[in-house]
Formats: sequence, C-alpha cells, structure tokens
Amino acid sequence: MIYDPQVYTIEDRAMLPFISEKEIEKTLKGAQPTRELVHEIIAKSLNKKRLTMEETAVLVNATDPELVEEIKAGARKLKEQVYGKRIVLFAPLYVGNLCVNNCEYCGFRASNKSQKRTTLTHRELISEVEMLEDMGQKRLILVYGEHPKYTPEFIADTVQTVYKVKKGKGEIRRVNINAAPLDIQGFKTVLDAGIGTYQVFQETYHRGAYSIYHTGGVKRDYDWRISALDRAQEAGIDDVGIGALFGLYDWRFEVLGLIRHVNHLEAVYNVGPHTISFPRLQKASNVKYDQKWIVSDADFTRMVAILRLAVPYTGLILTAREPAAIRDEVLQFGVSQIDGGTKIEMKGYTEKDQHQDLDAEQFQISDNRSLAEVIEELIENDYLPSFCTACYRTGRTGEHFMEFSVPGFIKRYCTPNAMLTMAEYLEDYAQNGTKEKGYQLIQKNLAEMEQDHFKTKLEERLELVKKGERDLYF
Repeated sequence: MIYDPQVYTIEDRAMLPFISEKEIEKTLKGAQPTRELVHEIIAKSLNKKRLTMEETAVLVNATDPELVEEIKAGARKLKEQVYGKRIVLFAPLYVGNLCVNNCEYCGFRASNKSQKRTTLTHRELISEVEMLEDMGQKRLILVYGEHPKYTPEFIADTVQTVYKVKKGKGEIRRVNINAAPLDIQGFKTVLDAGIGTYQVFQETYHRGAYSIYHTGGVKRDYDWRISALDRAQEAGIDDVGIGALFGLYDWRFEVLGLIRHVNHLEAVYNVGPHTISFPRLQKASNVKYDQKWIVSDADFTRMVAILRLAVPYTGLILTAREPAAIRDEVLQFGVSQIDGGTKIEMKGYTEKDQHQDLDAEQFQISDNRSLAEVIEELIENDYLPSFCTACYRTGRTGEHFMEFSVPGFIKRYCTPNAMLTMAEYLEDYAQNGTKEKGYQLIQKNLAEMEQDHFKTKLEERLELVKKGERDLYF
C-alpha cells in the first residue's frame, strides 16, 4: 500500500513507522467540503463502508452548522444500524502508578514528586476486584505505569489473579490491559495469561508535539510506541485498541492520525483496531500543556460523530474524563462503550471515603456517578446496558470478528447477549426500582424482534437467568 510519492513515499510494513506529517497535513489542506460531497460521504458510511483519510478530512473541514448537524444525524443513524441500543460497560482498575516516563500532561510522570506512588499488593488487588464485583462489574481494564517492576510476568500474574476472584455471584469475565509497549515475547507472555484487548495510546501522532511532551523515559521513542500494536499482532494479539489524547495538538490532525493507524493495521494484518479512544486532557497534579490545543465541547461532539462515520465497525470508547452531559450526548451518535462507577485513585474502590486527590491519581475525572446510577440512566434513555464478553470467548475476534460484524451479524448477537447480561445485573445487583424498569426495557426490545427460533431461544435463556443460571450467551 504505497502513498503518493509527491507527498511522502511510504509503504506499510510490519513494525515500521507509517505516519507522515506531510501526508496528513496535505490531506487536511486539500479537503474542500461541498454540500454534495459531504452528502456522498455520509451515504457511503451509511452503506457501512469505511471512509478514506481524504473523505474523513472533508468531514473534519465541514464547519457549516447545517452540515455538522447532518454529520451527527448520519452518525446517529449508522450507530443504530450497526450497534442497536446496547452500550457496553466496563471499569478501569489501576494496579500501579510507578513510572519512569516524564509526560508533561500526566500526574504519574517521574518528575512529579507530589504523586503518591503505590503498587497494589496481591491482597489489595483481590479486595479491589471483590468491590467491583459487588457493584456488578464483569469487564475490567487493568492500568499500569511504565516501570521495570511491571514486567510482562507481573502483568500476567495480575491478570490471572483477577480472573480467579469470585465473590457471591460476581466474576470478571474479561480483563483488558492498558500497559507500556512490550517486545514480541512480552506480548506473548500476557497473551498466554488470557488478556482481552491490549490498549495503548499514541497520545499525539505529531512527532514534533510528541517530542515536546515526552521528555524522559522509554516513552520518548516515538517509533517504539507507534509500532507497539504491530508487535502485539506479531505475538498473536489480534484484539487491540488505539487512541489519542486530544488537547496535545490540533484535533483535526489527530483524527486523521487515528484513521491512518487504522489503515496501517488493516493493510498489514488484515484487521483494524477493535476500539478507538479519544480522551480529552484533564487537570492533573503539576501538569503543563499548551492551552491553544484544548478541544471545545462543540468540536469534541462533532469529532465523535466523524469518527463513527469513518469507522463503522470499530468500537468507540468514552471514559469518565467527560462530564455526564457530554457523555449522554455522544452516546447518541457514536460511542459504544463507557465506564461506570469509575475510581482512578490507587485503592480507590476499597477506600470508600476517599475524595478526588490530584496527587493520588493520573488525572481528574468529570463523571462521578456510580455504576448503578449510570445503568439506571441508560435504561431510562432506552439503552441496553451490556456486560457481554461472548465474542471474545467464542473466538469472534480479529479477522473472525470482521467476518461477523461486517455483514451486520454482530448486532444480531450483541443485542440478545446484552439482554442476558442485563438480566443478570437486574437479578443480582439492581436497586430502587431499576429491576422493574430494566425488565420493561427488555420486553420492549423483545417485542421488536421477529418471532423465530432465535427469539424463542433468547426468551428461554432469559427465564433461566431468572431461575439462577448465569453466563448464558449466543
């Protein structure tokens, strides 16, 4: 896959750099949105075809308010077609905040002497997981600083520990990790531990900005980080997540950087990332960054809609960095996964009286709602809260996931599995009338399904959940 030699000749090959600032900047400069062209691009996306970087740039440059609303409307329609009304829920769990890097925007950076450094002991990790299980969580992402202590073997041990924790009817069925880039053997080690998605963010795809913000530690090496997911794929991890931290550089550039990363993974490995994340900069202990790149709410919500149209089958993750109002808005036209009941302080789930302390966390979160509150609001807005992990445990990942998702079969699996995991939550954890509201929503969704053998099997399994059976899925 060779790009225009007049811009910058580059060939996609495994574990080699693939980002060209000149290519992205020229693409942005050359994208001239007209009403007709924007309509054509939205129509292409609604046909469930991934957009090119050039087409994405047209949407990025379309600032006319009417076109922006049409982009959002298209994203809303596409999301309904592909994902239905289900929203996947997860929780982050910080295992350790020791770090050798010096990222100017991060509270964990090595030079921040105010940061309270902690690594969970085996017993503390178990206690945190038990508390998360008491809430009803089934999916976790374990987060680690970059430090020699957090070896692949250490990460693998923590993953295996989490899977073994069972409290009451609680269990964690999916453990993803957000950790420093590893070498191929390191990725094989964590893969053997049964990790789900491996997630790493490039932070900014612009080399100049990257060098300004990353002034110490292994993370200074742009090329080592940009090739991390290549090494993960080479090791056999076909379920990966990419992301950029919006606010470090021009958000328009970062959107095209994300799309170029998708292109690269598809060109080399025949499968794109399973998820894309797009966190915005938030307050953190003693941080420094350039205020001119801060992304406004209006640009942020527009950006989410553009990403939804650009990558129809890629999950979009929004975290509790964003306030409830923004999260609720972008759920409508892009986001498919959110966290709930989030605590990012070390030992934050077990130390109940703990208030947000910038010297004890990586950054400040903006949505402090409990998981129960998030679920109740989702239900009231007709969303199906989902803790489903079926695809990962039936081998529907990587290329196999694309085989199922591209024809639209994922919606057929995801909505029923969302109902089953939601029913588990309603039976085991729901409070204050949520159970009644939840079952009313399940019945509403059942009524919209065609009466066939598949629906009959779903109704039978829902009854089995009510009788105490767990972990039923298609």
